[in-house]
Amino acid sequence: MKISASFLSIKDNLKENIEILDKTNIDYLHLDIMDGEFVNNKTYSIDDIKGLLGNTNKPKDVHLMVSDVINYINDFKQLNPEFITFHLEAIDNPNEIISYLKQLNIKVGISVKPNTNVDTILPYLSDIDLILIMSVEPGLGGQEFIKDVVSKIDYLKKLKKEKNYNYVIEVDGGINDQTINYCQNADIVVVGSYITNSDNYQTQVDKLLKNISSF
Repeated sequence: MKISASFLSIKDNLKENIEILDKTNIDYLHLDIMDGEFVNNKTYSIDDIKGLLGNTNKPKDVHLMVSDVINYINDFKQLNPEFITFHLEAIDNPNEIISYLKQLNIKVGISVKPNTNVDTILPYLSDIDLILIMSVEPGLGGQEFIKDVVSKIDYLKKLKKEKNYNYVIEVDGGINDQTINYCQNADIVVVGSYITNSDNYQTQVDKLLKNISSF
């Protein structure tokens, strides 16, 4: 299991603290990009992000919580991210977005909200690289993990094995050193405030890694 760290909850000295986060044993920097339309909150523009992440080295994991998916892809492709993930609920033609990301040689992720039936993703599983299961409502950091999503994680793991699919399963929302234990069938966990609300990011990462090593 890998850790993708979100900096959404960092309030002070953002650039400096992102650089500290980048130096920990995380695997990805997770970018929560919101447009104020698909979700109420609005976060960073591409210019903001370029300024904030200029001195970072970890691979980028971009989560688009936006309505105008293509335009945001065109902005954030400049970062050469490993993944760009869009929300199934935000668009009418997922195949168009999947094809476009493949043309750009960016790994394709699809995300679903906690209340979206996981069966809605089934037609796309053979074509995508990542499924992001939201374990909170998208839009705000620091929410509590919704345990009902565990069945989605387990189901997708079973399906992957049965059908020999290649996607990775990512879980995002309310993950800490306790709730990570519900996510043992995930490949990547997105962790934000559990790490960034502490005085020592690496200590928190180490606690997570200790749990992961016991799975």
